[in-house]
Amino acid sequence: MTTNKNTKKIKVGNIYIGGGEPITVQSMLNVPAHDIKGNVLQAAALEKSGCDIIRVSVPDSEAVKTVIALKENISVPIVADIHFDWRIALMCADVGVDKIRINPGNIGDDDKVKEVVKKCREKSIPIRVGVNSGSVNKDILAKYGKASARALFESGLYHINLLRRFDFYDTVLSLKSSDVQTMYDAYVLAAENIDCPLHLGVTEAGTYNSAVTKSAAGIGGLLLRGIGDTIRISVTGDPVSEVTAGKELLKSIGIRKNGVRFVSCPTCGRTEIDLIGLATKAEEMFRDLDKDITVAIMGCVVNGPGEAAAADIGIAGGKGCGVLFKKGKIIKSNIREDLLLKALSEEIEKL
Repeated sequence: MTTNKNTKKIKVGNIYIGGGEPITVQSMLNVPAHDIKGNVLQAAALEKSGCDIIRVSVPDSEAVKTVIALKENISVPIVADIHFDWRIALMCADVGVDKIRINPGNIGDDDKVKEVVKKCREKSIPIRVGVNSGSVNKDILAKYGKASARALFESGLYHINLLRRFDFYDTVLSLKSSDVQTMYDAYVLAAENIDCPLHLGVTEAGTYNSAVTKSAAGIGGLLLRGIGDTIRISVTGDPVSEVTAGKELLKSIGIRKNGVRFVSCPTCGRTEIDLIGLATKAEEMFRDLDKDITVAIMGCVVNGPGEAAAADIGIAGGKGCGVLFKKGKIIKSNIREDLLLKALSEEIEKL
């Protein structure tokens, strides 16, 4: 499964968003904007984790130096996040940033937006129009009385049309809310009415568990409907965790095929091995393995090979020992508990 082919395909650095291209996973640096070394190190960690697009805050002209350093050291496309000062957007475009994220509503009057658009068109730099609950157009907010789904959508549409008035069409749209139902409904409206690629996200989603849960509901629900072209799971914490969660979400709903998918049972009274420890170690061992396989870590033989019969390979516990099975058929029995992961690893190498 890829993205909705009905959306426009837009080039961002060395990759594409929309138009049937694979869905990309984004994250954002959270190191202070003027800490050049810290931002480069964090961006390198994101690149290593498989992040497809990296966004950085550029609050002032001094922070443009960070953008330059990122472009010199990182191969992942870099997005400059601009608020309030339209001149910073021009500076970022001049130093070769790959995409600019703006909210036209706080950049200034239309003439200033026009200057940003002109520069981006000259440099072939796409723009993400970002609208969230706190940045809905004032007239539209007054019309609906709150930042509803339709208010978010109409505000986004207003800004998209403003850019189109200046003959600019390489636009990505985000309509984020901290309320899952609101963001979901807003994106559905956008998918039904406009053809620009959609950047999905639940904003202010909280710490890891809360963010993953909200994003699985909102982003995952939209992706299952074929809506969305690029995603960010916003976590209050390490940005690398956003990438890990995003990739896992795409794998869990069958959109990304590369990498190991894990299946493990929740344990019960029949479990006689340290299944939780084994499952945790297995995820760590095979997290970066680039094989399109499903690995099962099951608690007992009763429902191990049977319940996980669809898995390519797996282990199931017994009393201090376990079995190794492939596609539901046991291929090795009575393996000591401390050797189960070794046996599993050796068999995975053969696949």
